[in-house]
Amino acid sequence: MQKKRILVVDDEEDIRELVSYNLSRDGYMVDSAFSGEEALRVAKKNMPDLILLDLMLPGIDGLETARRFKNDSLTSSVPIIILTAKGDEADIVTGLELGADDYVTKPFSPRILNARVKAVLRRKKKVGTQQDDFIKIFDLELDPRRREIKVCGHIVDLTFSQFQLLHFLIKRPGWVFTRTQIIDAIQGDDYPVTDRSVDVQVVSLRKKLKTCGKYIETVRGVGYRFREKP
Repeated sequence: MQKKRILVVDDEEDIRELVSYNLSRDGYMVDSAFSGEEALRVAKKNMPDLILLDLMLPGIDGLETARRFKNDSLTSSVPIIILTAKGDEADIVTGLELGADDYVTKPFSPRILNARVKAVLRRKKKVGTQQDDFIKIFDLELDPRRREIKVCGHIVDLTFSQFQLLHFLIKRPGWVFTRTQIIDAIQGDDYPVTDRSVDVQVVSLRKKLKTCGKYIETVRGVGYRFREKP
């Protein structure tokens, strides 16, 4: 089986070396870059299977770098995990809205980071394997085979995790699910993620769904549900 290639983008040399060492030890091929500009050049030379991207970069920052990756047809489908020391939720939400698949805050455990990498690559591999039926509810249309979402007839661009989350809830309107159940359903029960990650994904998903975002309801003290009636 061909080894997966990962691009590590961070302006701190110690972090690049630590992350690269641990990923190489796990059997990945690793390229690294210290800036957004360099990352874009390296990715064109050696197409990565996944990008680990710091937000605080010299020159163009991580968010702009992510935007450029997602706007380039060559790299638009490459999953991105954001590495950030920022505690500002707005930056994390913006990254997810740009198409990032996950985020890890610094300082982080190399074992946790490697587990996140494996989970994202595993999810990418499963894309297109689901054969569920087309769903239309209210002004939303969801086509699992095309992995396509439409709101009022207009296609909405969702990340893998956002699509999985919406698909999980929309198949069972009115049912209330805990954050743990949602994590197990969209990531797998071996995925080391916090409840807060689900909340951030829901905030981002509601924004993308615009007027239909209100159908994803918070059930205080429990979790979330997709509204059964308009």
